[in-house]
Amino acid sequence: MTSIGGAEMVDWNLAVATATRLVRPGPEVSRDEARAIVAELRKHAKSSEEHVRSFTRMGTEDIHDTPVLVVDRAGWIRANVAGFREILKPLLDKMQDRRSGPGGAVLGAVGGKVTGVELGMLLSFLASRVLGQYETFAPATRDLPAGEHGGGRLLLVAPNIVHVERELDVDPHDFRLWVCLHEETHRTQFSAVPWLRDHLEGEIQSFLSETEVDPMTVLERIREAAQSLAGGRPEGEEDDGGRSIVELVQTPAQREILARLTAVMSLLEGHADFVMDGVGPDVVPSVGEIREKFQQRRARGASRLDQALRKLLGLDAKLRQYRDGERFVRAVVGEVGMDGFNRVWTSPNTLPTKSEIAKPADWVARVHRKGE
Repeated sequence: MTSIGGAEMVDWNLAVATATRLVRPGPEVSRDEARAIVAELRKHAKSSEEHVRSFTRMGTEDIHDTPVLVVDRAGWIRANVAGFREILKPLLDKMQDRRSGPGGAVLGAVGGKVTGVELGMLLSFLASRVLGQYETFAPATRDLPAGEHGGGRLLLVAPNIVHVERELDVDPHDFRLWVCLHEETHRTQFSAVPWLRDHLEGEIQSFLSETEVDPMTVLERIREAAQSLAGGRPEGEEDDGGRSIVELVQTPAQREILARLTAVMSLLEGHADFVMDGVGPDVVPSVGEIREKFQQRRARGASRLDQALRKLLGLDAKLRQYRDGERFVRAVVGEVGMDGFNRVWTSPNTLPTKSEIAKPADWVARVHRKGE
């Protein structure tokens, strides 16, 4: 455990315990039903590989170094805590080096147990909402294998998939394959584009390296964020525009990095949505009905509390990434075809900027017209 001021910065075991205790139970299924659902998801994950490779013209050889894991909500929590520990280690090490600085005793008094509980509460909220996830930076654990040569792992959260298919009242077999097509697209993106993982990790670490590690500065930024979110901004300050807490604690350098990360994530999520719907008509007979109902569910959200938490955690931005990214991919493929679109994977320099996501013609002009 990384520590500061003589106390654990994050009690990871407590985060897992808190999240698994608080997470809502999944839908009721019999043991035989559960076995059948797991088997079908594994079968669909396997069949999705060829569908996605054929449609995208990416990764024509079997180069996947990623296990497919069908998990419950507790399994998703354990996997994500392991991922957080991996990606945040440089930042926490940096904070450990500053443990003797001003304010270190403040965070030491708060302790890792409070942080662990808070992280657990957030994970319990998210664990009932995620259908699937490609874990790019997943470390292998005793219970959760990962790729042997730098590959991540593909998670399919069975109870959440069953919950949504029942809520939408759609064909369960079609819906399960449809979800697998989306997640398999992410696996293909990273396995067919070797530099993509390192590029993303570099951007994330650059973002974290710009984080203010002085404990008193961190507390002050959190206070300012809380005031803004509560509508209690100091007199004379401009409205923040309803930004999430993540956006409110950024330095200017972090805002630039986040703009690049937002563009990349919009590309990846939009590409996955485009592929799942493009493959769909040939292998998912009810894809039209599924997409329409799923889009309505995304837009509607759930309770007022759910909508508030989505805003606070920045999940509304995630939904915009699906929408804006899919529009970008559709427009570029319509203009220059799939092979022309695939130039996006050439290098970090051919990735779209945040402004190009909104204006696909600008990306086409920069990458295609300039090259010609």
